[in-house]
Amino acid sequence: MNEFHLETQRLTIRNWQVSDQELFYILNSDEKVMEFFPFRRNRSQSDKLMNDLNITIRAKGYGFTAIAIKATNEPIGFCGLSDANLSEELGKQVIEIGWRLAPQFVGNGYVTEAAGALLNFGFEKMRLSEIVSFAVHNNHRSLAVMQRIGMIRVPSLDFDHPRVPDIHPHLKRHLVYCLKKPKNQV
Repeated sequence: MNEFHLETQRLTIRNWQVSDQELFYILNSDEKVMEFFPFRRNRSQSDKLMNDLNITIRAKGYGFTAIAIKATNEPIGFCGLSDANLSEELGKQVIEIGWRLAPQFVGNGYVTEAAGALLNFGFEKMRLSEIVSFAVHNNHRSLAVMQRIGMIRVPSLDFDHPRVPDIHPHLKRHLVYCLKKPKNQV
């Protein structure tokens, strides 16, 4: 059983804990957090997803992991590496980096800090040659994080997300950013 654990100056990046369920539910149901997603999860759906994420993290050694304030272990959101499962749209099987943060923690650089640590983990430990990220075309907060962590937009990979229902056309178009493994990393 793999326990995922990384630390940054202010954060712990770790497996989900039962005590994180309330925060995870907020991340899956809050209108502001889920602004660019076509659905909201109820409490039982959210709890099941959190459990499924932990199963994936333990099986693969990576996934959408919890991020918590290091000093208090208070969960604030998630950031992680995951199989994109969009080979038809992206042309290959790729690993994505993604995140979600509770509203009260936005604007403190937490996602940028966690994403930087996870990019290093992906390139150094997982030996990935590239990592992608994608977001709805007008999700300016997420697109700004992608730019802050050094990702470059690849317009030729932009796509209409196949899992976004047609009743939400404003959420279909996704922009793709990519970061290749730095040449100085083995």
